[in-house]
Amino acid sequence: MSRRISLPGADELFRKTTLSAVPDQSVEEVEVAHTNRPTTTAASAAKPIAKNTGVRQTPRRRPTGLDKSPTGREKHDEKITVYLSPEELFDLEQARLHLRGDLGLAVDRGRIVRESLAIVIADLESKGDQSIIARRLRGR
Repeated sequence: MSRRISLPGADELFRKTTLSAVPDQSVEEVEVAHTNRPTTTAASAAKPIAKNTGVRQTPRRRPTGLDKSPTGREKHDEKITVYLSPEELFDLEQARLHLRGDLGLAVDRGRIVRESLAIVIADLESKGDQSIIARRLRGR
């Protein structure tokens, strides 16, 4: 018995784990022959092979009046990283605890952030230059 541990290969580490909203256009149908060499099928030979540049090819989605509500509790495929000061993180956690303890709303920090974004963006779209986010970012 070997004392070495078995580690996953690169193809396992870098495999796609979620389905994208945009289908991958560089996927071709491949039929594996008994020789373990891939041979393209007639269907994939007729398709032009699109080069995957890693850049989304779909146009940017513009929110409509129906899209104003945040998504709430569901699995999200998109992610951003936001750095907070210790005071901002403390305030966010205090808000979560206040919502839970005093108002009976068991929500996580991500839900609070998504709801806050929806409120600020709706205010920006309705008031424009006089919105609270525009005034705060200008320093007034």
